[in-house]
Amino acid sequence: MRPINEPRIRCTEFDENGNITLVNSEFRKSELIAKYGLLPRDLRKIDSAMLPHILVRPSAILLNLLHLRVLIKHNRVLVFDAYGTTNSYAQSLFMYDLEGRLRQKDLRQNGALPYEFRALEAVLLSVTTGLESEFEGVREPVVRVLRELEEDIDRDKLRYLLVYSKKLGSFEQQARLVRDALDELLEADDDLAALYLSEKASGQGRGEHDHAEVELLLESYHKIADEIVQAAENLVSNIRNTEEIVKAILDANRNSLMLLDLKFSVWTVGLAAGTFVAALYGMNLKNFIEESDFGFWGVSVWCAVFTLLTTTIGLGKLRRVQRVSMWGEHGARRSSWREIGPQALLGGGSVPPLAPRSPPPVGAAAAGVAPVGGLPGSERRAEKLRKLKELHAAQAMGVHAEVQAARKAAALHRHGHGQHASRSSTSSSAGSDPNGAGNSTPSS
Repeated sequence: MRPINEPRIRCTEFDENGNITLVNSEFRKSELIAKYGLLPRDLRKIDSAMLPHILVRPSAILLNLLHLRVLIKHNRVLVFDAYGTTNSYAQSLFMYDLEGRLRQKDLRQNGALPYEFRALEAVLLSVTTGLESEFEGVREPVVRVLRELEEDIDRDKLRYLLVYSKKLGSFEQQARLVRDALDELLEADDDLAALYLSEKASGQGRGEHDHAEVELLLESYHKIADEIVQAAENLVSNIRNTEEIVKAILDANRNSLMLLDLKFSVWTVGLAAGTFVAALYGMNLKNFIEESDFGFWGVSVWCAVFTLLTTTIGLGKLRRVQRVSMWGEHGARRSSWREIGPQALLGGGSVPPLAPRSPPPVGAAAAGVAPVGGLPGSERRAEKLRKLKELHAAQAMGVHAEVQAARKAAALHRHGHGQHASRSSTSSSAGSDPNGAGNSTPSS
């Protein structure tokens, strides 16, 4: 015996010719399970309003995508009413499009899709169109707020950006879930082959990997969903980058205000130091300068000098603290890795040759360039640098001496070879003269 309070589901039914046979009819879940060969857990998937699902059963296809809950058979389509949905206009468009697609006839002659694929395409088209329209509705205000934030950072604009960022995050999650549902179906070959309900109802068999037609259909809409997800991710990335830049700008402005407050505090300390001297002379005690003609001006000048001196010292300390460097406290005096490389290697290991450096300009000391001797421990480093330069100079002199010696040896070798050749030619000429003299007859 069935319980009286068994939950009911309202749905609209289309027949094989695309005509509406039932409009907003109520069915018990047990009746739907018995009539269409479903399982109780399948209807729980239909009731779920969070996660999109595409379930393939032996004689039916269940789809739960955004605002649509649809049951597709080889000759029937049931569209369930989605409780709590506010997108009634999209559902009306889907009903009209589905009715037009299901009324197509002469399928095999015109090369059209089977009945279940036409219904599936109508569902996917409605879902992707809804995603595109919703994304355009979110993208335009976000882009406008981001463009306005480039001109002026306002509190109201940041609040609007926060609201739109939440909407965009929710939309991105929905679009990603739809894409993942299509991707999961495309990865299952057995489910793709089971989508051919008309052939299965007529007793025709189909191989597990023979599903190119429906695979192309699903891949086209999967590509559309993936493009929407990528566009949403890019927009979310732009929002995150803008938020980081805004935070950096606000931090810089806050630091500027803190620096201004510190400057006022330094001036206040300087004035307090000057007025302290004046307060000492304001006591009702004898200070022995009451009758002096220059006492007032002397004390006034001293107070002013003391105020300026204290303020100058404080501002100098503040300026050194304000300077931010990656090298630490003395980082401003190191300009590059080339300058600190030899110093870091002085403790041991091989030392690369020092790069030739141009002499500093004449006005470098006046421009605030600190000399080497002014750094902490500079005498020891200067001594090591001097020894290092002497070592390199000695090596250079040794190489130069070796080159000169080699040149001299080559010159001597060439000179000795020339002398040997000249001596051999002289001896040969001397041996031939006596023979010539003995053979010749003197003339009368």
